[in-house]
Amino acid sequence: MIRSELIQKIAEENPHLYQKDVEKIVNVIFDRIVEAMAQGNRVELRGFGAFSVKKRDGRTGRNPRTGESVEVTEKHVPFFKTGKLLRERLNGQGIGIDENGED
Repeated sequence: MIRSELIQKIAEENPHLYQKDVEKIVNVIFDRIVEAMAQGNRVELRGFGAFSVKKRDGRTGRNPRTGESVEVTEKHVPFFKTGKLLRERLNGQGIGIDENGED
């Protein structure tokens, strides 16, 4: 599902809200998640999962094409750990998912 599909689905399920308002709400939520992670904070959505930032140390890598050694600098990467409810649902426990991955 992409952002526009999420917005459309929420708007359909909440006819009392304008689609442009739903779009603003979704954008604010995503912006706050990104903002918190940029500050090094963890964001947890109970039952869904947790977003965090992990530090990868610098290292010596290899260019796969030439085999030449390349220095890779230290960097921070986003990390997502699924919540128990999501993990159980994906593994067929709890509410069923059909062969198309839908309820």
